[in-house]
Amino acid sequence: KLELKYASNPSKYSNLCTMTKEEVDSKIARSSSSCTNALVWLNRAMDFMVQFFRNLLEHPEWSMAQACTDSYKRTLKKWHGWMAISTFKVLIKLAPDRKKFMCSIGGSVEINAEIENLCRTFASVLEENHKILASFGVDDIKTP
Repeated sequence: KLELKYASNPSKYSNLCTMTKEEVDSKIARSSSSCTNALVWLNRAMDFMVQFFRNLLEHPEWSMAQACTDSYKRTLKKWHGWMAISTFKVLIKLAPDRKKFMCSIGGSVEINAEIENLCRTFASVLEENHKILASFGVDDIKTP
């Protein structure tokens, strides 16, 4: 959604604030098909991923299910309805083995440094996005 909107007029939609403001002003920002809604959920999904990677670094004794569940509780759960929460509980049972997952993404001391850098760098971008969304009053969108 965001890419299509940008591609429709790159000079007009050169930043996310412009897209969000336009949708807020036209009262479509809360629509499930809006770019604002997509941005809110993309930001939340990335919050989940950052928390998940932090959990992997900070809790080497945790299983993937523990790391995912904790991340979910801290980031996405409050925005989901009962259907999404129930779906998460089922999907978490499909989480891969932690050791296999870490090996698949590089599993070395080097990868830990890269994960640390990603968490540190990306967290500030997400924080800024949250501030922007809050300034437009759309940071509280929930699932229908």
